[in-house]
Amino acid sequence: MTTTTALDLDAFWMPFTANRQFKQAPRMLVKAEGMHYTSDDGRKVLDGTAGLWCVNAGHCRPTIVEAVRRQVGELDYAPPFQMGHPKAFELANQVARILPASHKHVFFVNSGSEGVDTALKIALAYHRVKGEGARQRLIGRERGYHGVGFGGISVGGMVNNRKTFGSMLAGVDHLRHTHDLARNAFTKGQPEHGVELAEDLERLVALHDASTIAAVIVEPMAGSTGVLLPPKGYLQRLREICDKHGILLIFDEVISGFGRLGAPFAFDKFGVTPDMVVVAKGLTNGTVPMGAVFASDKVHDAFMTGPEGAIELFHGYTYSGHPVAAAAGIATLDIYRTERLFERANELAPYWEETIHSLRGTANVIDIRNMGLVAGVELASIPGKVGARAYDVFVRAFKKGLLIRTTGDIIALSPPLIIEKAHIDEVANKLSEAIREAA
Repeated sequence: MTTTTALDLDAFWMPFTANRQFKQAPRMLVKAEGMHYTSDDGRKVLDGTAGLWCVNAGHCRPTIVEAVRRQVGELDYAPPFQMGHPKAFELANQVARILPASHKHVFFVNSGSEGVDTALKIALAYHRVKGEGARQRLIGRERGYHGVGFGGISVGGMVNNRKTFGSMLAGVDHLRHTHDLARNAFTKGQPEHGVELAEDLERLVALHDASTIAAVIVEPMAGSTGVLLPPKGYLQRLREICDKHGILLIFDEVISGFGRLGAPFAFDKFGVTPDMVVVAKGLTNGTVPMGAVFASDKVHDAFMTGPEGAIELFHGYTYSGHPVAAAAGIATLDIYRTERLFERANELAPYWEETIHSLRGTANVIDIRNMGLVAGVELASIPGKVGARAYDVFVRAFKKGLLIRTTGDIIALSPPLIIEKAHIDEVANKLSEAIREAA
């Protein structure tokens, strides 16, 4: 095992990391199994974040490991342009079995960022093939996170992800965000207040005219901005307005998909079916990078009208449907199914809710919100130092053997779906200690 002291840390420019700060006191993970990581100093660290919202079935599952090992030795790569391999079709068929009857078409990508750009491009192309090429405007939402491609940061609404990179794509506008701390603090499940915020889409339609708008993209549950759940009726109203004006509705379920909210997908949980869904992360349990876009028959079939020899969509990636990723995905879906992990998440949700909300009253905790096996704990910011308090809690929690995620002064929790009640208690206890000890 290579130790931290034996490594030169300078060459790796780390993503979304304060590199100079980190490299002065590195936090290194060297092994993982089940619910735990092992740090380079030999400590067990309880994974309170499913890696980065992705390891839903727990770490280093033997059947996934074996599937990947076997596939590498059998077929390491196959070109996806004008060629195919069985695993990609098998995975697409298995995914389709847990989708609505109207959504049986799966376009594979390599990440959530690529999935978002793919869905946006499909939306624009869809209106063009339908004879409405003037529909080129895209609508995102404030505080939205849709990956780091130029399409994703353009429709996204997290300022630090946008401010450094120029003027973005043209023709993009944003809905207001739904976070209402004054009216919805310490909500369990969906907030009561805020359905009227969906009417902001009607304002944008009035401003731009529906004939110019191609698609609206939102996270049904906004994860990276700090676990923001949709107000009751909000998503339903967005669906109604999109239908009224012929606008496509895209759900970014990179985080909420594959059981996180106690259902296969957030659209199942909320009873609202979009025209396209973007997924990644839990698709392969984080083992091999992969993402996908689920398209409705309406969207897919619009492209299937020209000559049979014509390429319907000039888009794709060298690694779309990669054999090793597909093998990991098939093995992952098998675990979800045989171990009933989506149902299990739903069954554990009440205990998770009760335990996490027990942190109410802890110093500097100003809000707690939850659904399924996800929660956000919002802290009061230190004046002039937004994010400093939560970062302090993050470091203290790691030293206590708990991995959490922070965004600003919000702590996000999203453990693997194999979590036990004793683990939930441990998460709450260690987090409570870290919050009380922080500045």
